[in-house]
Amino acid sequence: MQKNKGKVVVAMSGGVDSSVVAALLKKQGYDVTGVFMQFWFPAGESYGENRCCSLKSWHEACEVAGILEIPIHKVNFGRQFKKTIVDEFLNEYKYGHTPNPCIACNKFIKFDLLFKYAKTVFDADFLATGHYVRLKKEKNSLNLSRPKDLQKDQTYFLYNLKQNQLKHLLFPLAEFKKEEIRKLAKKYKMPIHDKKDSQEICFVGSSHYDFLKKYLKLKPGNIIDENKKVLGSHNGLPLYTIGQRSGIGISGGPWYVEKLDYNKNQLLVTKDQKKSDIFKKQLVCDKANWINGEPKFPLKCLAQIRYHSQPASCRVTRKGIGYLVEFDKPQRAITSGQSIVFYNKNILLGGAIIR
Repeated sequence: MQKNKGKVVVAMSGGVDSSVVAALLKKQGYDVTGVFMQFWFPAGESYGENRCCSLKSWHEACEVAGILEIPIHKVNFGRQFKKTIVDEFLNEYKYGHTPNPCIACNKFIKFDLLFKYAKTVFDADFLATGHYVRLKKEKNSLNLSRPKDLQKDQTYFLYNLKQNQLKHLLFPLAEFKKEEIRKLAKKYKMPIHDKKDSQEICFVGSSHYDFLKKYLKLKPGNIIDENKKVLGSHNGLPLYTIGQRSGIGISGGPWYVEKLDYNKNQLLVTKDQKKSDIFKKQLVCDKANWINGEPKFPLKCLAQIRYHSQPASCRVTRKGIGYLVEFDKPQRAITSGQSIVFYNKNILLGGAIIR
């Protein structure tokens, strides 16, 4: 075992990935300390605790730390999480946008608050997480690119990282498949080796729909088709998204959500999504971050308009304080508030918010 590679704080959630990260780094000779983050969760038994920082997860993280013989600490970021992530999530929905809170959490909580906490409290040289992403040095800068396991690729969520952060980050899972990580967890005798992956937004509880109904003042209105014929009523525009098919609540379909008209409080639906506004060839975005600084424009690259969508060829140019993105082929359900993330083949260039 190598020694003296430096101090590293590992963000440990009680899950398989972060647990194996801690084990791998200890084996490589790092001085490892685990930190478990406590976030905000809704009051009420119907919601339960935030699933990624529940009491059960804390006990599981402590059990793993005990097996690895490393210290672990809990830090409460509940107040900051509520203000920066949850309140902004609800505010975006209120104004007709569909935000991605996991991207915001990575930007403001994990790689800002926790990053600073690791530095100031533990004098750590590095912060490590269980993200599946490859970090490589190229000439005088660091690049992020897709990992070996493309099914677990999380580059989409990390486009807000900057060079001064990257030099202090470790992503040990880049060269592993998920099944290999589970085998390692079993090898290290971790009881959580077969724990299920968390898929949903962590703080919404059992239902995204019920969460929005509880925290937003929703106003019912008419559902209309392209001929302005009233087909039924909706339960509040924030509960719907462009391209949605299920859960609209009207017969004679299939129907697709084409537009959310907040001025008239109407939900416009269509049967023919290909002749509607559901497919578009361009978008405008802003609040961009470029991993290696802003590139030269026009920029020809690949872009993803949501997590797990297929990368599509596009051309990016400057437009005011933002950017105009023109796709070679129309894209389905471009959604305001989501992130568009840019790639050069498998290398992450940066990203922005769709407007």
